[in-house]
Amino acid sequence: MPAKRFGFMRPRHLLLLSLVVATALLVSFLRLDERAWFWLREGRLSVAEQQASIWLPGYRAVVQGRALIGLERDETSGLTYNPASDTLFAVTGKNPQLVELALDGQVLRRIPLSGFSDPEGVEVISGGRLAIIDERRRSLTAFTLEADTQSLDAADYPSFDLGFADAGNKGFEGIAWDSLNQRVLLGKERGPLGLFSLPFPGEDGAVGVVQALPSKRAFVRDISSLSFDARTGHTLVLSDESRLLLELDAQGQPVSFISLIGGLNGLHRSIKQAEGVTMDAAGNIYIVGEPNLLYVFSKDAPVELPRQVD
Repeated sequence: MPAKRFGFMRPRHLLLLSLVVATALLVSFLRLDERAWFWLREGRLSVAEQQASIWLPGYRAVVQGRALIGLERDETSGLTYNPASDTLFAVTGKNPQLVELALDGQVLRRIPLSGFSDPEGVEVISGGRLAIIDERRRSLTAFTLEADTQSLDAADYPSFDLGFADAGNKGFEGIAWDSLNQRVLLGKERGPLGLFSLPFPGEDGAVGVVQALPSKRAFVRDISSLSFDARTGHTLVLSDESRLLLELDAQGQPVSFISLIGGLNGLHRSIKQAEGVTMDAAGNIYIVGEPNLLYVFSKDAPVELPRQVD
């Protein structure tokens, strides 16, 4: 009889147990315990420390998921700001192409990419050149984009093998240009997740060795994009699965973060499948989410952009 009583659970007890298990799984999946610990630590930073950083808690969404017209079926990924043209560049994975965007999200031109299997990241590097990383081919390709360029073929440019031959679809997705140290920063999605550096890729191809960087305190489940801020020497790490934008200092230590969940930081709705992040010359932060949505975060007054259609 006691054994039977022990094995019997009323419906409300089963419901309570289910809620406890679900909560534990959610905390583990999103690493909420680490976020809570860091949130407390973040709140103790002095005003001087905040001013010396990007300080993400000061940002609010001012553009809410503006559609990039014509890219609905192309899986937009990666994002970089080009100071020379004051425009953005993204890549698309489903139908490989390089896309130039105005800061308000208007599509200015689309350049088909040949010889690329799964372009996931794009970055403006030294000399105004662009670099694209192909996750499935595990390669980095650098080139100069001309005003009249109609198409690009990977076979026409030197590529660098990034290694991790067995990474499959868990390879490098993030790329950023560290102008202070003249190197490319790379973010590996997972398996293992981490940050890496690569010496400047010259005109004859990249030279040097991909080296791991400290990032073990980065409490994210994956890395989908990177952006480097030369003003602070800090790196932005975008995580799709964690729905998080994280700021790391030069030693790879977390400095600040914001959640990309709806209802927080000015967002009306959560950003789903966040795949690219960059900053412009004024410090505004741009994020693209698949399939074709653009978000803008600003620290100051809302940027003057035409009315968006959500």
